[in-house]
Parts: sequence; C-alpha cells; structure tokens
Amino acid sequence: MLSEPTYLAARMVAPALEAHFAQHRTDAAQLGGPPLPPPPPAALLEAIIDVAFWASLRREEGRPPRISLALLEPEAAGQPLLFGHRLRLTPQVLIKLAPAVEHPGIHLGVSFDAEGLYIWGTASQVPPVCFVLEVVEPGLLVAKHRRADGFGKFINVAVLRGDQIRVVDEDTMGLADYPTLRESLPAIPCPATAPGGRSVDVLLELARAMRAHGRGGLLLLLPPGSEAWRASVVQPLGYPVVPAFAGIADLLTGADRSHRDWQENLLDAIEIVGGYTAVDGATVLTRDYKLLAFGAKVTRRTDGTSVEEIVLTEPVVGSSATTLHPAKNGGTRHLAAAQFVHDQHDAVSLVASQDGNFTVFSWSEALGRVHAHRIDVLLL
Repeated sequence: MLSEPTYLAARMVAPALEAHFAQHRTDAAQLGGPPLPPPPPAALLEAIIDVAFWASLRREEGRPPRISLALLEPEAAGQPLLFGHRLRLTPQVLIKLAPAVEHPGIHLGVSFDAEGLYIWGTASQVPPVCFVLEVVEPGLLVAKHRRADGFGKFINVAVLRGDQIRVVDEDTMGLADYPTLRESLPAIPCPATAPGGRSVDVLLELARAMRAHGRGGLLLLLPPGSEAWRASVVQPLGYPVVPAFAGIADLLTGADRSHRDWQENLLDAIEIVGGYTAVDGATVLTRDYKLLAFGAKVTRRTDGTSVEEIVLTEPVVGSSATTLHPAKNGGTRHLAAAQFVHDQHDAVSLVASQDGNFTVFSWSEALGRVHAHRIDVLLL
C-alpha cells in the first residue's frame, strides 16, 4: 500500500506526467519493437517523486545523494543487477544506496507490489519511454525517459525544484501565444532524419555537450558559405580551423546510419565540437555543422548599433514572453550572443552559462529584435 505523499509538487505534476507517458507509449508502439508495459498511473509517479524529494534533502557522510530511479521490472532492464531481497523504497534506503549508484547510466530499478514500492536492484539500460527520475541536487528532480527510437540522451519531461514545477512544452516550446516568435526560433530539437525514420537532435546534443564541461561557452551557428559574420568578430581569428572540421557533417551525409557505431561516432563528433566551446571566446559552426574557428572574439559591426532590448522565453507550459535589456539576461557571453544576432540576422547564437543555464538567440523578423529562448529545462 502506498503511503500518503507529503510533497505537494509531486501531486501537482503527476497527472501531467501520466498523460505524457501514455501518449509517448502510444507513439512508441507505432514504431514497432517489443511490447511496452502500460503507462504508470499518476498515484505511482507521485509516490516515487515524493520519496526521492525527501531523500534529496538528506546527506550521507556529509554528501547529498545523486540518484536515478527507473520504474520497470527486472526482465525489461538491460543487464540487471538483482539484490538478494527487495528493499522498500524509502528516503533512508535511497540515502544508503546512493554512493553505489552515482555513476551516470546506473539506475535503481523500482517496482510495485501489494505492500508498496520496492527496489529490486540496478539497471544500466532501460527501455524507451520508461519513467526515470533523477535526483540532481538537494530539492532538484528531473523526470525523463529515453527516446522512442533509443537515440541520444534522455528527453526531459518535467523539472521540480522545491515548490517550483516546470513542465516541458513539447508541442509549442512555450510559444503557443507567440506565433511570430515561434517562426524566429530554430528547430529545437533540430532533427536530421535518417533512413527508417530515426531523427538526430544535433542542436540539442550540441547544447548538452557545451553544458557538460561546466566552463560556459558561446557557439555561433552560421549559414553555409556566409562571410558576413567576419565583420562581427575581431580579425585576425586566433584559432581558425583549416580546413573546416566536418566530422558531424560527414556522418550526417553518410550512406549507412543504421549501424550502432554510426550513432556513437556522431555523438563523439558532437562532443569534440562541444569541447572547443570551453575555450574563451566564440566557437564558429555552419548550419551544416562544419567547424570554422574557436576562441573568436565577438565585436559590434562597425556600421551596426548596440542591442538594447531582447525578448526572453522558455519551453515551459504556462510561461510568458518577457522584454528586457540583454544585460539583465546574463553576463558577457549573453551580451555578445545578443549583439552578434542583432548584427547578423541569419545567425543563431548558443550560450552555456557556468551556472547551468542555456540560451538560444535568434532574430525575430516580425518583432525586429533578438529573441532569447532559455532551454536549460531540456538539458538537466
């Protein structure tokens, strides 16, 4: 029997999660593959979130837990490690197990019987659209799942930080009431569809790679063949790449995308580009993913004007657009990204902050100003 949850945010977000997983299970079934179990009910999701939240506020030997919970049966997991007996899912049990499962990619397997939720062991692989709850830091939880086609990182569904709930808006990216801003935003995820219907969210994977090194970074995304961007960076370039590095582009245009090595090689190439964004300055990449330079210094175009105002949005259900001065949106990287797009309307700028925030800058032709779209809720 499930105990009565006491974390109010868990109760508030559970119905939205239930609806999300029901829809994605239906979509995944249409792709074929092995049958998937029924979507989890809201009461079950609420109970798991409640236990994980209270566990996140505790410490074991002075350290907060970092845990990933996956709701599935052992037979549905890849390479499961089974405990000799079931452990009841409680904050105390999670705290004790946390040191053994901090490594990325290890999930505590959670199931349910007549007596309530229990932990049966660990899993290193989980099936698509399996409910996963990650404890990132005290009071910060992320509900997510693998893509239906299994490619790339997990898809974030909701982020809970204390009493704040941010549910990802998959359909309109938080821009249902702002059609002009939706037109200006590049596709995020930015799919390159492979034979067989598999899509690769290259731009989202690049964002994750930029954010992963924790040093902050600025990436400028340009139309192929453009030379206008050079007027908005200090010349000569400190670190040009000659010839342009085409690791991502070559893999996207390759003939065979079905092999597992292709996926791994593509993610490796994305990681290489993401690593260069840790160097001070901007990394310059074409829209067909060819690396031109890194460590570039952004400057205002000689015939341009300073950016004075931007519109800020995020892909969260119920969010609204805000108009503000670019200096109030972040530090020097954010200001440089906004200025670059203000001068180069056909460019897109991506900024990873050291504090984990991530913003995409693009030009809104309809509004005549820079549009900043914060997507860190997709990347946690």
